[in-house]
Amino acid sequence: MRIPKTFIIVGTFAGMLFVLTAANPLPKRNLQVLPDDISDSQLDSIMKQYNKALGVSCNFCHIKRSDYPDSLDYASDKDPMKTTARKMMRMTIEINQKNFMTDENKRPHELNEVTCYTCHRGEAWIESGQ
Repeated sequence: MRIPKTFIIVGTFAGMLFVLTAANPLPKRNLQVLPDDISDSQLDSIMKQYNKALGVSCNFCHIKRSDYPDSLDYASDKDPMKTTARKMMRMTIEINQKNFMTDENKRPHELNEVTCYTCHRGEAWIESGQ
């Protein structure tokens, strides 16, 4: 019985994809402020809000992956900006909880009365004294 070339090609690519996926799994989450059960779409939405509020791209807080330099290592804590961002997230959540927690159905990270944009206005402000 002769196996068609299409099956051989598709099988080869499927095998390669399996090996690459097993060898290089997607980075795991490393959430320390946002809840672990946050959906991917909600997490992406929040991160895009941060990008806009600070006028930055994702690589402002996330470093490049060593194995795939064109991709970011979202789980890594090597960039000190990520630590600063977490402090700012906690501060914003605390301000909203203490002053604007009027809707008991919302979780603290969902409150957006005071946001990064409230102070940053599209500027990162990374220099001291600003």
